[in-house]
Amino acid sequence: MLGCGGGAKLRHSLTVASGFVENLCFSGIAYGWASLVFILKNDGYFSDLCDITANATDPGDIITLSGEWPGDNIIQSDCSVQDEQFSLVFTVASFSTNFLRFPLGFLFDCFGTMATRLLATCLYTTGTLLITVSSPEQSALLFPAISCLITSGMLFYTTNAQVGNLFDSHRSTVISVYAGAFDSSAAVFLIIKFLYERGVSFHSSFLVLSVCSVIHVFRTFFLMPKTHIPYPLPDRYAYGVSCGGWRWKRGGERGEKDGGGGERKGDVNAKYQKNAVLQKAESAPLQLQDKAGPSRPDQPERVTSFRSCVLSWFFLWHLVWVAVMQFCHFLFIATVNPMLNRLANRDQTLVSQYTNAFAFTQLCGVLCGPWNGLIMDRHKGKPLAPGETKQEADLRSSSLSLFLTSLQCLLFYVCVSSPLLPLQYLTFILQVLNSAFIYGGHQAFLTIAFPGCHFGKLSGLITSLSAVVLLLQFPVLHLIREFLHGDPIYVNVGLTLLTLLTFIHPLHVHLHCRSLASQRRATAEEEVTNSGSKVTCNRLVEM
Repeated sequence: MLGCGGGAKLRHSLTVASGFVENLCFSGIAYGWASLVFILKNDGYFSDLCDITANATDPGDIITLSGEWPGDNIIQSDCSVQDEQFSLVFTVASFSTNFLRFPLGFLFDCFGTMATRLLATCLYTTGTLLITVSSPEQSALLFPAISCLITSGMLFYTTNAQVGNLFDSHRSTVISVYAGAFDSSAAVFLIIKFLYERGVSFHSSFLVLSVCSVIHVFRTFFLMPKTHIPYPLPDRYAYGVSCGGWRWKRGGERGEKDGGGGERKGDVNAKYQKNAVLQKAESAPLQLQDKAGPSRPDQPERVTSFRSCVLSWFFLWHLVWVAVMQFCHFLFIATVNPMLNRLANRDQTLVSQYTNAFAFTQLCGVLCGPWNGLIMDRHKGKPLAPGETKQEADLRSSSLSLFLTSLQCLLFYVCVSSPLLPLQYLTFILQVLNSAFIYGGHQAFLTIAFPGCHFGKLSGLITSLSAVVLLLQFPVLHLIREFLHGDPIYVNVGLTLLTLLTFIHPLHVHLHCRSLASQRRATAEEEVTNSGSKVTCNRLVEM
């Protein structure tokens, strides 16, 4: 039985496997927005904003959807207002989610995994139910529904990221695999689109997704900790409901029942606290540690404060790195449907073909994620350089991952800027590859460069500050519609140039690691010199 005796390895395996399934099937489904938009437009959502009579002066201005799918015989105009409204739904949802990530990060750090996951489950259920009961007359329900889905997905992914702590030598790989699964979950909306085209109501599909909330509840109580998974992992560490169940003490502590497991107290808890102090001391940003001198496990007061982390150069350039690339990806997802309509001259067969291709490529996110993890974990198992710390080795290894992610984003927006429709296949591939690298690299870098006790707050603060950048989507979408007549070529070229800023972050990390290596060599040479001087002095004394 789980939690009894030697069931720890089995529980760890079930935790990592079920976390993969959860990320693959639920966490990032809202990012399959393009597939859902195709369904919603066919059903007439936001069609009341279109003035068909005013726009129907030319034969090409009217699109008749008939014959094959539900919602047939609907006549729609070439309605840019409708496209803008769908883009606005995703923009508002992504902004609201990112803006709330900082307080949600505090929730995760202060109240732990269980409270965070229960909130995520409630939001997920609310979002799927809102879409289930929505209709073209109640199109506004899409705003809170998509917001709930994106927020719940990010919370699920954040709580699952700590599962990597269970596998020390593959920590970054697990995080990156989860990031790839997160991206691939966007294909769930593609499956719903296929079912819709074969006569299955998408309302029924979302009702099924809502019922799947029981999976999240099961994982929360049986396969995830109440608080956090520590790093390094203490011996005999256990979590979840044990054989004897949980006993709740005053103040929210959980004790052990006779024969129970759970997150055990006593000697295990003492070792947990010792490891937590060690983790905090070793995970402080390296440039801040150098100024304060080496940290010792018995000096928890040397743990870098949250304020010091936020004011560090690592945090600043990582924020720029995340914010710029996230803005590029969110704007692309928000505008991919009107972009395909424009490049395909509103040929709905072509639009459907490319929408399906986009969703199919997102399935490959689960294959792209491990590459980034393998890059970041490539040094594990190799001996450290003389005087090099484990954290410094992790940081040095991460610089290549950060650089490749920036390069992918640059190539991605070069393709987006092209007016060639066939080239968008390459755009889709680069988008899913880059997205998997961004989220996996983002979470892994935070766990490497900063104390684990600040992970939720730092992750949330970066996402919330990125939301301020995402506010620019509103004027950008208005600019594309009103002044560029739906052609975003100048905006895309500008964003391509903006992605060059992201290369500063990997360059800064690389130079910092070189500086630390130079300091080590200088210290070693000084020690050799001092040692030689002492030997000489001793010989002179003997003479």
